[in-house]
Amino acid sequence: MASLLSSRLPHHLSSNKPVLPPSSSGSNLLHNFTYKTRFDQSRFKCSAGGTGFFTKLGRLLKEKAKSDVEKLFSGFSKTRDNLAVIDELLLYWNLSDTDRVLDELEEVLLVSDFGPKITIKIVESLREDIYGGKIKSGSEIKSALKKSILDLLTSKAPKTELRLGFRKPSVIMIVGVNGGGKTTSLGKLANRLKKEGAKILLAAGDTFRAAASDQLEIWAERTGCEIVVAEKEKAKASSVLSQAVKRGKEEGFDIVLCDTSGRLHTNYSLMEELVACKKVVSKIVTGAPNEILLVLDGTTGLNMLPQAREFNDVVGVTGLILTKLDGSARGGCVVSVVDELGIPVKFVGVGEGVDDLQPFNAEEFVNAIFP
Repeated sequence: MASLLSSRLPHHLSSNKPVLPPSSSGSNLLHNFTYKTRFDQSRFKCSAGGTGFFTKLGRLLKEKAKSDVEKLFSGFSKTRDNLAVIDELLLYWNLSDTDRVLDELEEVLLVSDFGPKITIKIVESLREDIYGGKIKSGSEIKSALKKSILDLLTSKAPKTELRLGFRKPSVIMIVGVNGGGKTTSLGKLANRLKKEGAKILLAAGDTFRAAASDQLEIWAERTGCEIVVAEKEKAKASSVLSQAVKRGKEEGFDIVLCDTSGRLHTNYSLMEELVACKKVVSKIVTGAPNEILLVLDGTTGLNMLPQAREFNDVVGVTGLILTKLDGSARGGCVVSVVDELGIPVKFVGVGEGVDDLQPFNAEEFVNAIFP
């Protein structure tokens, strides 16, 4: 059995080649795979039971989101600059200027990609409260605006933390179109989870793009995670994910992070491949995949909505990762996608650094774009 497996380590660790435990899955399943092992240099140990560990991990991520407010604030600087004109509009507001001010406010929100549906809903609600005497100053208008946006985010999709279940391993599939930052987001998520003490296994399920496995191997080495990749070309993604989840279950990994091939939401044959991946992991671990996270490019603004709808219809998306928001003034799309689809945003990419994938916190987001 050992002859069917090969382990590759960074050159400076090649003399300490690890011994992999035997598998009961059979040589025919193992033949197409190479296990690439990275030493776990983390000082954390995961000795708690499944339920307790995942609960603790979720709490740590939530606390981390609150402590990283500065990163979030910095990441939305372009959107915030775009919306800064609102303060000028409201500074000398008086009742006779209401219609003019609200028309300009509507334009500012549309430019920031809040979308016509949400924008009209917000502006008309403000108009009603102003003429009804509930709002009497510019500062009160801004407070009501922020509350409206926060309510939109929290009423449709209140739970933004990862749902990891209570069985190990928890399985997270990462899906999306080409060029959205899918593999990079997976690597950053692995880094964040590893830092909180989780034992992570990466699955290189993007068997279509030639450089995808190499890119994920770099992330594995960078984060100290282990990885399962296909040894042969044109291996099925479902086979790679199946083998990874089996290994994760046999060797006590906490979380298996599964990369998948980028695909256009209009390519139905490739979309069906995701269904096969979902089915195969569910046969190995009951309730898996625990999360199917769709990566969306924040620079595309409202154009991301058709993608999100199609992926959700095919595989049932449980959460969103919005990337590249630091390079865009279209942060309003965060509100639009939640309102339209009712799917929670779980992480936002606000920079190019390894720590710049931030757990999403609705209140901090609103404060970041409307200081």
